[in-house]
Order: sequence, then C-alpha cells, then structure tokens
Amino acid sequence: MAKLHLLSNAHLDPVWQWEWEEGAAAAVSTFRAAAEFCREYDGYVFNHNEVILYRWIEEYEPELFEEIQELVRLGKWHIMGGWYLQPDCNMPSGESIVRQMLHGRVYFKEKFGARPTTAINFDSFGHSRGLVQLISKAGYDSYLFMRPDDHTAGPDREFRWIGFDGSEVMAHQTYSYNTLMGQARKSIESWLSRHDGKPLGLLLWGVGNHGGGPSRMDLDEIGKLMAERSDVQIVHSSPESYFAELAPRSSELPGHAKDLNPRFVGCYTSIIRIKQKHRLLENELYMTEKMLSAAAIAGKLAYPRDELRQAEQDLLMAQFHDILPGSSVQPAEDASLRLLGHGLETVSRLKARAFFALAGGQRKAADGEYPILIYNPHPFPVSGVFACEFMLADQNWKDEFSMPVVYRDGIRIPSQPEKEHSNINLDWRKRVVFQAELAPSSMNRFDCRIEMLPAKPQPELQAEDGMIRFSNGRMEAVINISTGLLDLYRVDGVSFVKERAFQPIVVADNEDPWRMDTSRFEPDIGSFQLKDRGAGSDFSGLRHALLPSVRIIEDGAVRTVVEAVLAYQHSKLVLTYKLPKQGSELEVHARVFWNEKDKMVKLSIPTTFIDGEYMGQTMYGIQQLDASGQEAVAQKWTAARSASANAALTLINNGTYGSDFRDGAIRPTLLRSPGYTTHPIMDRPLIVQDRFSPRIDQGEREFTFWLNGGAAADRLDTIDREAVQRNEAPYALSFFPSGRGEPVKPLVLLKDHVVQLGALKQMERGDDYVVRLFEPTGSPRETELEIPLLGISRAVSLTPFEVKTFRVSVGSRTIAEAPLMEEDE
Repeated sequence: MAKLHLLSNAHLDPVWQWEWEEGAAAAVSTFRAAAEFCREYDGYVFNHNEVILYRWIEEYEPELFEEIQELVRLGKWHIMGGWYLQPDCNMPSGESIVRQMLHGRVYFKEKFGARPTTAINFDSFGHSRGLVQLISKAGYDSYLFMRPDDHTAGPDREFRWIGFDGSEVMAHQTYSYNTLMGQARKSIESWLSRHDGKPLGLLLWGVGNHGGGPSRMDLDEIGKLMAERSDVQIVHSSPESYFAELAPRSSELPGHAKDLNPRFVGCYTSIIRIKQKHRLLENELYMTEKMLSAAAIAGKLAYPRDELRQAEQDLLMAQFHDILPGSSVQPAEDASLRLLGHGLETVSRLKARAFFALAGGQRKAADGEYPILIYNPHPFPVSGVFACEFMLADQNWKDEFSMPVVYRDGIRIPSQPEKEHSNINLDWRKRVVFQAELAPSSMNRFDCRIEMLPAKPQPELQAEDGMIRFSNGRMEAVINISTGLLDLYRVDGVSFVKERAFQPIVVADNEDPWRMDTSRFEPDIGSFQLKDRGAGSDFSGLRHALLPSVRIIEDGAVRTVVEAVLAYQHSKLVLTYKLPKQGSELEVHARVFWNEKDKMVKLSIPTTFIDGEYMGQTMYGIQQLDASGQEAVAQKWTAARSASANAALTLINNGTYGSDFRDGAIRPTLLRSPGYTTHPIMDRPLIVQDRFSPRIDQGEREFTFWLNGGAAADRLDTIDREAVQRNEAPYALSFFPSGRGEPVKPLVLLKDHVVQLGALKQMERGDDYVVRLFEPTGSPRETELEIPLLGISRAVSLTPFEVKTFRVSVGSRTIAEAPLMEEDE
C-alpha cells in the first residue's frame, strides 16, 4: 500500500514584512495553538525547527515552553531541522554554516534532548553544494528543501546530493512548505492525484509565512480523509520517519553533484550594506576568536566564551534568508544593521582585549620611536602593504613636513606617508604605509621614526601621452587619463585584461529585490564616463583648485595611487587604483554615489581569455559558475581561467556576492535600486503608483577588489589564502608597550602553502580548543599542524575539499581528530 507522510509545520519568518518583535508575537501564538492541537488530536504531530523561535518562547512564555518540552517527550511535538534558523544557503561562509548547526545542536540537546537527522531549509533561495559535507559531518543523513522552485522536471524530487568531497545525503525537494487556511485536504487530494502509484511520499501542510500552522478545520478534514482512503496510508509524521522509509532504496536514487542554484538572483546584491556588514562581522569574529585563543592559551586572559556567543548569535540572526538576501522591509533593514553593529561592537572590544594581552613582552620604545604592532592571526606568513595612523608627540606648526620612516629590527623597510583620514591641515596626524612580511600567528613589531623635510614629497610618476604607465618589474599597468579606466594589466609579460577594465556598466533592472522573473540581468543600457575637469573638481569639493579628473594622489616607495572621477546621469563614482611597487596584486576601490532607480551597476573587467571558464569560492569549496551571462553567487573571490593560456585572473572582494561572466568579462555586481519587499503578484504593478517609494541602496556605498593574474595552478593554489588575508586583515595599532613580560609564542602554524585554517576557538563546553582545517583546491594535501604555544604538532592528511576538525587539549597537550559538532564520539 502506498504511504503518504504528512508534515505539519508553520513556516514562520522571524523577519520579513515585519520586524522581529512581530515575528516573536506570531511565534508565541502559533506555538500556543499547535500545542493545544497536539493535546487534542490523537496521532497528530507538530514539527518545527529554528532555535531563535524557541528562545523567544522560552523568554516570553516560559509556561508554554515547558509544555512544549513535555510534548516533545511524549512524541507529540517533533524538533526538526535543528539549526539556529533557516539561513541564506549561498552567502554565509562554510564556518558560519557550521555555527548555524552547532548552536542548534547544543540548544536542542540541552533543552529537549533532541538530535534531528534531517536538515531543513524550506525557504532559502538556492543551496551551495558545500552544504553536503557539512551537514553529513554534523550527523545528518538527509536534506529537505524547496528552492530552486522550478518544477519543470516534476515536483517532489528525491535524489542523492553529492558534495565536493564525495559526501552524500538523501535529498527531497518539496513542492511547497505550506497550505492555505482550510485547504490542507484539497492539497493532499491533489498530491495523491498527481502521484498515483507512487509508493512513498511526503507533503508539507500548515498555514505559513506569518505563522498559523495547523487549524482545527484542517485537522478535522484530514482525519476524515484518512478514514475514507483505504488505498493509501496517510499518517501524521516527521522528516526522519519519511527518510527512514526512503533509505532502503537510497542507492537507487539519481545522484546530483552540483549546487542547487540559481534562484532569485537579485538577492545576491539587494541591500548591499547588510551583506558588507555581514561579511565584516564574519571576518572580525573568526579573526578575534583566533587572537583570543592565543591569549587565553598563553595565560594572558580568560577566554570570553559568553561574550563571543552574543556576537555569534548576532551574526547567525543576520544570515536569515530574508535579511542577508535583502528581501525585507526598510524597518527590518534598519534593525538588522543595528544587530550587525551590536555584534561588531562586541567583537571590537574583545579584539582590543586580545591585542593588548598579546602585546606583552614587547620592548619599550626608544626615544623618537613610534612603535607599530601588527598581529597576524593566520598560521602562515602574510606579505603585503600595511597601514597605520598615529599622532606625533607634538603639533608641528612650521612650514616643513615630518616624514615617517618605518624600521624593522633596526633595518629600514619600504614606507611612505599617505593622506590621513583626518582633514586637520596640520603636520600632526600621520598615516604611514609600508611593505613587509608578517610572521605567522604572532605579534609583529615595527618602529616608525621621523625625518624632517622641507615639504611632503610630491608624486614622481606623471602622465605621458594621455596615459599613466606603471611598472614594478613584474607588473605593468596603464591607466587612460581620457577614460579613468585600466587599459593594460600585465604580469610577467602576460596581458590579462583588455582596454577599459573596471568600466562601471549600468544595466536594466526592475523594482523586484528578488528578481523572481529571471536568472540574468540585461541589457546593458549605459556606463559611467569621466567627468570634465570643472565638474570633477566641483564634485571632489575643491574650492581652490581645478584638477584633472584622473590624478596621481600618492606616490612613494610602496605604491602609486591613482584616482578617477566618473558620472552617469544622477550618479557619481570614484575609482581609486593602488599600484604596488612589489608583486602583482592591484587593489581597486570604488566609492559609488548611487541615485538611479530600476537600474543596477556592475564593474566590467574584460579578460584576454578566449576560452575562459568562471569559478568562485563557496562554503568550503569552489563552485564552477555559469560563463554565459547568468547571474552567479560566490563568496570572497571569483576567477576566470583559460586552459589554452594556462593562466587565471582572480578577483577578491570585501563583501560583494553577485556577478556574471559575459563575453570573457568578469562583472561583479555593485548595486541595485529595487523597492523594499516588492513582490510580483500576477500582472499588477510591482510598486503602488500613488506616492513616493523609497528604493534600496540609494546614496554612498564603497567596494574594494584585489586583482591578480598568473599561471593557473599558482593562482588557484594561493587565492583562498589571499582572500582570507584581505578579509581577515592583520590588525595594526600604534602602541607603546611597557616592556614587561615575555613575548607570546605563535599559536598555530601550518607547514604547507595551501591548507586553510577555517576556525580556531574554544569549544562550546569545556576548556579544550577546536582547530578546523580545510583543503581548498580539490587536490589531496599533506601538512603539519603545529601548536608552538603548547609544544605539540601533528601530521595531517586531507582529501580534496575535506574539512577536518581537531580537538586541542591544553591540559594534556594533545591534538586529536574530533567531530564537526564538538560531540563526544
């Protein structure tokens, strides 16, 4: 006899067209009604997931919470999913997904003794393939989802989802996650009609999107249907029960070794401020955990687990699938920015605590020295350009310039002054940039001394024949002063871009933040063009000077900085190129003043590759991306690779997730201008046409990219580490140490040039520490994990894309492989 599992639930977005307070109120009323039905109807089971909702019940209605605990013990209420919430499943890092599951596992085990084995993300807008390894290692054997909800291949697909590392889970794609009030029976009958002869099925029901869940009317009608249908067994059930019956034939299911994308591609860019603050909090949180771990293991402070957990939960909440994708209302945007700000403020205070603790043992400054300390949180050396600001001991009112010069261990290193953030026009505040290599996982000491000059040195490089031509021996770049764009980028004699690289392109768009109607943005309808000298000077705020709109603003021993001012209709854009005197990495900063509607802006970087393939970083993996102009989602970097040229061009970002690859050009998406929560409904206008309608992301926004070209194998081996260096940037501060104490030994070292440190933190319970390693290239690797602070090490083997977790015991000085979820074996 055929069997249909009914999964009663109440899809409840904590935030969407409402703020979290209304979400909490809906959760309370929904759970209260569901608990009543669980008591009243024999055989009925209510299912719900998401820690955040249960935490609200626990805080605001403790008696109801205790009732739910009892219903769970009786098997009438099923804890499903078991994550902190249903996050976006493309933009959070792999480590963030680990934390979503970890905080869910810890909470539901502690409060309910529950450990679900089916992971659930009904409403998330697509799913990274990187999820598979993580949910498998977290103890899940199955995955239940809905989107991408294009059912041309038929609804209710069942398949084996295969991860980057070869992990597998059973997956079921449901047609919907809810039903309308009083329509559950009709939905069940429709399902049975469509699936006549199907031996095993699953159907989700219950009023959703703002809670509601089961109703007495629906339960009564379902009970009648169960009694009437003798040809099929219809049961109230749970995801685990359904997958337990599917498991015996799981080997017969088709395999799917790809991601589950794209869907709602506008969400890769909408409300960019939330996306950038989310990335920043991810970066700061995981870097600060490393710093605090070093200080705590060294005995310099107590590990602040509870304070970190507050910031971590701010991050997890911001990853909700209607917050991070930018599909919420404006008040929810404001609240989410406050939430992320709270997390960032918490982490900044903890990072300062760790920094000052780790500064112990540094020698006192000599007369005339301004110490600069930089903590490198990474388990490998980091080379690059570093910047730090500081105050001179006294104001200098003379017509001369105090030139900062940087030394390391008494040896002068390349350095130069640059414009400080302050606009006080006095020789007092200093910003110095310098080229250096930082020792791994430790505090690095530099000393700045002052040399007096008659005036600040002026740029030596000048434009010639309409071009600014730059070369450092390895890298050549040409910036066209007629366009403000990059006409040449050459590394070791190989050209990687065509003319007019970093052209800001304007593309047709509409009011829908999701863009439910398409998977690509087209056509291009315009571009930003260089402003003339007068307009560029006016926009730059220059009252006493008339400057060209392409100008060299810094030039010294470390880098040359070029600025260009462009415009499109009501919008302006400042491109800043930072050309290094060493190496091949070109940094580009875009400051956009966006005032368009129903349009988007992309940066176009046309490559020289005629056979370019496109790829990007995803959660603990590399995803092959569409190369025909479809909008794609990736995390800290994307890359174009040419097999015929054996070359790759990589592009790191600091908070940009959407892009496309069209006609050989990498095109990261900067900004859109849709309405807030503008949802297509039939043929009605997307936005009410009787008043002013605020649009998303109007105003000033900033973006930073790092471009680098080279041999394909070299670029793709190093890009993951470069991306983490740029995002979790070493922390620099001018600080005069006391000279007391002993320097702290490096916390962790990796003895290879590829393997990544995904996380280093104290465990959720106990005093041991977690070290998570990841192979980021798809090739097997060997490395040595060394903990110099404890005098221990361990050889590590990693299969392609493998994530491996270790437990470091400070007391016994041991390193042991451990489960992803920090549970006892």
